[in-house]
Amino acid sequence: MSVTNMTRGAWCAVIAGAVVAIGGCKKGKAAGGGGGGGGGGGGGPMGLPVEVAVARTDTVRDEIAATGQIEAVQSIDLRPEVDGRIVEILVREGQEVEQGTPLFKVDDAQLKAQVAQLEAQRDLAQQALARAKELAQQNASSAADLEKAEAEMRSAQAQYDLQRIRLDRTTVRAPFAGVVGQRYVSLGDYVTNTTKLASLHTANPQRAAFQVPERFARSLSPGQAVSFRVAAIPGRDFVGQVDFVDPVVQLPSRTILVKARVPNPARLLQPGMFIEAHLVTAVRPKAVVIPEEAVVPAAGTNAVWVVVEGKVNRSPVTLGVRTPGFVEVTDGVKAGEQVVVGGLEMLAPGAPVMPRVVERSAKAAGVTAAAAQR
Repeated sequence: MSVTNMTRGAWCAVIAGAVVAIGGCKKGKAAGGGGGGGGGGGGGPMGLPVEVAVARTDTVRDEIAATGQIEAVQSIDLRPEVDGRIVEILVREGQEVEQGTPLFKVDDAQLKAQVAQLEAQRDLAQQALARAKELAQQNASSAADLEKAEAEMRSAQAQYDLQRIRLDRTTVRAPFAGVVGQRYVSLGDYVTNTTKLASLHTANPQRAAFQVPERFARSLSPGQAVSFRVAAIPGRDFVGQVDFVDPVVQLPSRTILVKARVPNPARLLQPGMFIEAHLVTAVRPKAVVIPEEAVVPAAGTNAVWVVVEGKVNRSPVTLGVRTPGFVEVTDGVKAGEQVVVGGLEMLAPGAPVMPRVVERSAKAAGVTAAAAQR
């Protein structure tokens, strides 16, 4: 074989190998394209699985939380109006009494004698006046004598009436219906008009008194509902109605005193009990509420992820009143819209999702929030 033929054979082999390589590349590309087409035929990317809750309407109340105490509507320390010695104690401590019930008796022997003396003087003055009138009719006395007799009669009657009043007041009576508190005197004690005998407090109704910051001044008015709990009576809710709003802001705390009248037929509430009160200032029966875990705070604002046609969008929201597990949305979400409550970490605007509707109760949401805090 010649050198020329060998060279031609080598070039032919090189060209044949190149053709085979090009054919292999084309087949590889075709195979790659066929694989992509098969994937496209199976649909778009799979959506992220998320849990969603439906925004709903509910009744929401604006409330002011405060602490305070129970007070009696009326509460006094009884004192005698006449000086003397205590000779009778007619009630026991803790007894319920009606208005006008006798409670204490002060020695009245001296006053009785004075009343008897003044009664006799009054009778003499009446007789003297009668004689003066007869003499005046007979023109046997002057008009001045008659006027003097009339004046003496009025004076004697006034002195008698005054002592009769003092005699009546030796019996100390209840000025209003209530419960007798602690007694401060015993039989035989000498008392004056400054001596405390016992305390007296109304029992039904009672008053819930608490302090509210001055920034709520425009939200306060008589007639508003107040609900509260008493530390000494766990698990029991009491309801009252505001009947007094102090027109003066108290310093230095800058608070306003509010009092609510509360029925107390079972005598459970006693003056001095500590309370945790909630004052309702407004009621919105058709407020939009969502689970609180749907809210995503960021950079001083709040937002939620709303599912629309299988995709999520980030919607800024304005929040209102918070209740256990839920929060009111005043702007940004409408009733019936789905908000994401689970799986928020991987979301992005416009991302496809596979939503699964879940129910959120106040109790469950509260447990979730507590777990998150831990």
